Amino acid sequence: MAKLVVLTEGFAGRTYELKGERVTIGRLEDNTIQISEPSVSSHHCELLLQGQEIVVRDLQSTNGTYIDGEPVTQAVLKPGQVLRLGAVEMRLEGDAPAGAPAAGAAPAAAPSAASAGPTAATASQAAAPSAPGTRPMGQTSPIPRGVSLSELQGGARPADLRKTGFAKKADSGSKLLWLVVGVVGAAVVALLAWALLTIR
Repeated sequence: MAKLVVLTEGFAGRTYELKGERVTIGRLEDNTIQISEPSVSSHHCELLLQGQEIVVRDLQSTNGTYIDGEPVTQAVLKPGQVLRLGAVEMRLEGDAPAGAPAAGAAPAAAPSAASAGPTAATASQAAAPSAPGTRPMGQTSPIPRGVSLSELQGGARPADLRKTGFAKKADSGSKLLWLVVGVVGAAVVALLAWALLTIR
C-alpha cells in the first residue's frame, strides 16, 4: 500500500498510509493527515487516488505545494518523489493504491476464430450448439413441398381404418368390454335371485 514517509526533522520517521479515494493534509484535526507545523496551512493539499495514480492538488495553501522542488497546483505524485508542504518534506513509498485497476490496462482479448486459423474456426462451430431453426454452415436442408391445387380442391380423404389396423384393435376392445358387462350383469341378477329365495 502507498504511504507517505516524513523526512523533516522533528517529524522524521512518521508514516501515513493512503487509504480511500481522497486524503487531505493540513494543520487542523479535521484533515485525514494532520501535520502540526506553522508552515503548513490549515487545509494545505489533497491527494486523490485515481486508478493507479495519486494526484496532488494544492488547496490554495499559503506556502505552496512542491513535488521534487517544483511548485504544483495539481500533478501526479509517483513513488520515490518528495512532496513538500511549506517546510515539511515527505516521500511517497510503496505500490499504487490496492485494488485499483492499472491505468490504461486493457483486458486480454481472446484470439478470434479468424486469427486462430481454419481449424479453430471449425472446432468452434462444431462445439457451439446451433439455435433452433438454424443449420450449421455447409449443410443444406430440403425445402418442403407445398400443397397442390388439386389436393386442396379434392379435400382430405378419410383414412381407411381397416388398412391401418386400428379398426381391429377397436373391435376387439369393444367385444371385451361387452363380455365384462355381461358377466357382471349376470352375477348381479344371480345375487338378487339368491337373496329373494333366502328371504322367503
